[in-house]
Amino acid sequence: MRGTTRVCREDTRAVDTDGESHHQRLTRNINELLGELRVAQAGVQILFGFLLAVAFTAPFRDASGFEKTVHLVTVLFAAAATALLTAPAAWHRMLFRAGRRPTILRVGNQLVIAGLACLAVAVTLTVGLIAKVVYGPILMAVAVTVVGTLFATLWFVIPSRL
Repeated sequence: MRGTTRVCREDTRAVDTDGESHHQRLTRNINELLGELRVAQAGVQILFGFLLAVAFTAPFRDASGFEKTVHLVTVLFAAAATALLTAPAAWHRMLFRAGRRPTILRVGNQLVIAGLACLAVAVTLTVGLIAKVVYGPILMAVAVTVVGTLFATLWFVIPSRL
């Protein structure tokens, strides 16, 4: 755990008791945020590519209206996840030289959480759609419930309780 700051937080010369300055802490936090995004972005890019490719297959033309609607909603959540998870990198590129690192971190954190929520929904709906096509609507409901609960619990419920 990091030490406490000995002087005002706005003072960029402030030094934590462990020797890390405010500027160093911001730089480290930005680097950690961008590193975490690399992991999430890879997953969302693979999912998004898969979803886009599915729409151009012959069997997709024969899908029901419900299946096509679920697919479109899933694509929209994947697109939103892509936008939200890449936004902090774009914000960093646009604002870091202007000394806006605290803003980048604060807003970036919110964008990443929203992006992860969209990614969880997109993955859940993808699993549900596959379950619907392969096994039918009952197993679709089961799959969506299980996968959605898993994401919600591991990504949001447990961390919020710690």
